[in-house]
Amino acid sequence: MNRVIVVGGGASGLVSAIVSARNGASVTILERAHTCGKKLLVTGNGKCNYYNEDMSVKHYDSYNSNLLDKIINLKNKELVLDFFKSIGIVPRVRDGYYYPYSNQAVSVLNALLLEVKRLGVVIVNDCYVIGIKRNANGFIVSSNIGNYQADKLILATGSYAYYNFDNINSYKLAASFNHNIVDVFPALVQLVVDDKITKKWAGVRVFSRIKLYQDNEFIREEEGELMLTNYGISGICAMQLSGIIARGVSNNKKYSLVINFVPTLASDVSSMILFLDDYDKKCSGRTVVEILDNILNYKLSNVIALDLGNRYYSDLSEKDKAKLASKLVSFRVDINGTKLFRDAQVCSGGVSIREINLLTMESLIVKNLYIVGEVLDVDGDCGGYNLGFAWTTGIIAGNSVVNESD
Repeated sequence: MNRVIVVGGGASGLVSAIVSARNGASVTILERAHTCGKKLLVTGNGKCNYYNEDMSVKHYDSYNSNLLDKIINLKNKELVLDFFKSIGIVPRVRDGYYYPYSNQAVSVLNALLLEVKRLGVVIVNDCYVIGIKRNANGFIVSSNIGNYQADKLILATGSYAYYNFDNINSYKLAASFNHNIVDVFPALVQLVVDDKITKKWAGVRVFSRIKLYQDNEFIREEEGELMLTNYGISGICAMQLSGIIARGVSNNKKYSLVINFVPTLASDVSSMILFLDDYDKKCSGRTVVEILDNILNYKLSNVIALDLGNRYYSDLSEKDKAKLASKLVSFRVDINGTKLFRDAQVCSGGVSIREINLLTMESLIVKNLYIVGEVLDVDGDCGGYNLGFAWTTGIIAGNSVVNESD
């Protein structure tokens, strides 16, 4: 019987342990925290959006994106959905987003842990892996509470996201086997902007369309609710851009966002002016800020109105109207960077997938070593894509770790 050690008891670690045990392996999970799956409990604001119907490579980023279709494909999608049926998860699907029917992340974690228990998988908590060495019999895993021997090893160590990275050895263990680590940055994290603006708009939520520019060149567009905070900008649509920004800032790229705060009213300056002119005809005698307060949160109205706020709209020159309309549909802010690893949902960068057999998740450098989940150089959009990648790679490794010949 193969002795398999899984380093890490998060999403990918639990799944790879379950599938390995189902295939006849003797499995031990070494988890640094007091319990397994701690991070899983906070996903989807505690509701656990665990998968997405639109599982496509277009929702993922990697230094080697051209290889992702070996993992993200219809065959593996069915493997994931079948797996969750097998552990008793009843899905609640909304607009393609998969949640447990209970709308509680704990339902997913409990189902995983119950299956782990049923299969006799051993979990060792509070176990911090210090180093791993190969010997004639496989691997010796050294930890703060002793050594463990394994025939095969699955690294499911996660990323720096959600943690203070000084205490995490996720990438060091893979690097000790000469794996290349693509530079790691926070992703799906809040954006930081000039605090002269943020002090005025903190606390505002607004549905917006945003465009990201890198060195004044258009990169990507997103739409959704923005949360304007005392440090900058949050909200899913903004966080989708954070991985690009974090990587670029490290290479001295300059970023700005152009925000349309009223995308359902106007798409450009001319259509915004037409809307405001028509509004003024229907409700004459109002100041600029009085008009804006009927469209936006008053804090945001004051940011946009500035020196025009107390003037009657009918008294504005065409130039001033264009200035006002421009602030509503193309408000530009410079991005200083992103929040920290501990604020991030995932990370950009990690173990290069060029060094992994993506059909088995086995290392191309070290035989019988498998690497799965967030520690790899793959990050996805919000919406269940990152968990989807974790489940998929865990299942692939679990199916391969016993079936692959020594």
